[in-house]
Formats: sequence, structure tokens, C-alpha cells
Amino acid sequence: MNDIHPDSEPIDVTSGPALEGAPQEYAAIAAAHDNPPGAEIVPSAKPSGLRYVFFGADGLRAGWGILIFIAIMFATGFSIHFVQTMIKRHHGVSASQSAAEAKAEAAKPMSPRAGIIGEGSTFLVVMLATFVISRIERRRFGVYGLGGTRRLPQFLAGLFWGLVCLSLLVGLLRWSGFLQFDARLLSGGTALRYGLIWAIGFLLVGLLEETLLRGYLQYTLARGLAGIYGAIFKDSRHRHAIGFWVAALVLSFVFGLGHGHNPGESPIGLLAAGLAGLVFCFALYRTGSLWWAIGIHTSWDWAQSFLYGVADSGLMVEGHLFATHPVGKPILSGGLTGPEGSIFVILVLALVAVIIRLTLRPAAEAGVVQAV
Repeated sequence: MNDIHPDSEPIDVTSGPALEGAPQEYAAIAAAHDNPPGAEIVPSAKPSGLRYVFFGADGLRAGWGILIFIAIMFATGFSIHFVQTMIKRHHGVSASQSAAEAKAEAAKPMSPRAGIIGEGSTFLVVMLATFVISRIERRRFGVYGLGGTRRLPQFLAGLFWGLVCLSLLVGLLRWSGFLQFDARLLSGGTALRYGLIWAIGFLLVGLLEETLLRGYLQYTLARGLAGIYGAIFKDSRHRHAIGFWVAALVLSFVFGLGHGHNPGESPIGLLAAGLAGLVFCFALYRTGSLWWAIGIHTSWDWAQSFLYGVADSGLMVEGHLFATHPVGKPILSGGLTGPEGSIFVILVLALVAVIIRLTLRPAAEAGVVQAV
């Protein structure tokens, strides 16, 4: 949200690809970047009928961009699945599963190999689709949340707060009697090995889930909604913020709904996933970057699954440090969903939002968007 393509065409300073989806205070800075002193601002000519269907004042229309992005992902994913199926058949392995077999497989604890390959390959598909659409739209790859000048500090801060806040939630459940620690399962080199392997695995989870719904799709849907709002209400002051948060609501709802296929997931767990999506969008809105959200997402999931050995949205993993079990009503203990199924998670997510507000400087103040 804070990287401007230096080779883009001159644009109208009141709207453009650099401004859409960004807080309004970035407008003057971004306009100065795209139109430095002495640059000629080319008046927009009246477009032809066909061009008007596909392109607006800020380039490819958001709806077409989203459709192309999804098509690239599906085509790439289908190609990978086809190759995997051919390899399995070549080695005499059945490539099909019955519904019962698939359900039984999903209920098993996830292995490190399955987690890393599954999340890693899907993340590469998302990155490929994002790169291709960035070339089509002539925008920098980093503009979709992976750019910025403070990537490492933001990522490390997110890692710290994810571990702290998840530990607080687990501690609250244990202190109130809703979570019981049974035994330590790993020690020494085995614990260290699994801890490092799952750190890689959950880094891929954080990268995938943040870039999939809060990367290109968040940026582009916000851009499109901001344009619609501005066209209807002739309001250029608030349209970027409104476009951003309406897009965040829609995609956070999708994010929560996407956890519904997890075994052991619950209504509170789905609500918590959706609220977490909104909280991560708040970090994106403040910084213009996904790196803080990637950090907290990584350490939150790692602490649940490996460190404390509790279910993560109903999923368990192989090789966790402690054995635990919930006690009491699922709405309080989280039940099979894990801590994210407890009503207490909402309090912790509210705390995360406060931490974002107090510790993350807005992008304009931090110098993330720079004029030339």
C-alpha cells in the first residue's frame, strides 16, 4: 500500500493506483511521488467503449483484476494437482479418496511434511498469481503488502506479540481451570528439531493466509469499492478508508468461513477467525504492510500447535511439546476447537487491537511512503 510504481503513467492527482486502498493522509505524498515537480499531468482522453469496460482512471478495473487473479490461481493449482496425480499413478499409488477416507485423513494430526509441502506450494501459487497480476497492472509487487522499509522490525514485533498474547490466553484458560496440562512429550534435541520444523511450517501458514486474503485481494477490492463510493457520493475525502474497511469486512468474513472445513471447528472459532482477520487488517491499515500480521500469525499458531499442544482451529499437529486437554463447557474451554473456540479469545483479540494502536506508527509518520 505504500510502494508506488516509478514507471507508471502520469495520473490525475485526485485518484490513481497509488492512492486506492490507502488512508487518505497518504494522498498528497503519493501524488507528489507520481507527479514530481515539473512533470506533465496528462489529461485523460475519453476512452472507447470497450476500453471503458476494462479500464478506469486508475488502470484495470478492480473486478477484472480480481477475476484474473483467481483464474491464475485456479489454473496454476489445477496444473500442480494434475502433475501430482500423474506422478502417483506412475508409482502405482491411488490418486482418489472416498469422502470417508478424506474425512478420516483430515482428522489425523498434521505431519510436518504435509504441512510444509501443502502450505508452501499454495503460498508459491499465490505469489505467482500476485506477480503476474502486478505485471499486468504495472504496479510494484510490494504494493500488495510485502513492501515497506521496516519489514524485519515489524515481523519480529509481530512474532513477539503473538507469543505473548497466545500465552496469555492459554494461561487464562489454565488459571480458570478450563485447560489441563497432562505431560511433557518432547525434550532435548527432539523438542528443538520439532520446534524449528514447525516454526518453518507456521511461517508458511502466516505468509499464505496473509497474502491470500489481505494482499492483492484486499488492496484491489478496497480500490474498487473506494472508486464506487467516490463515484456515487462524490466524496474523495473518506472513500479510501471506507473502501479499505468494507473490503476488510468482506474478506475477514471469507477468512472466518474458510475455517469451517476444519474438524472440531465451532461457531465461536469461526467468529474468532473472522475477528482475527479484521485485527490483522488494522495492522495493515496502520503500517501499509503485512509483515506485522505475518509475524503474529506465525507465532500465535506455533505457540498453540507446538509449544502448548492445544488444537488450532480444531487441528492438531504431530510432534508437540505438551499434552493438554480442555475441561468444562466448550464455550469457555474452547473444546475440540482449542483456545480459539473459547469466548476468552475475543478479549485477547481486543487486546491485540489495542497493542496495534499503541505500538504501530501510522505509515505516513513512519516514513513508509516517501515522496521524491
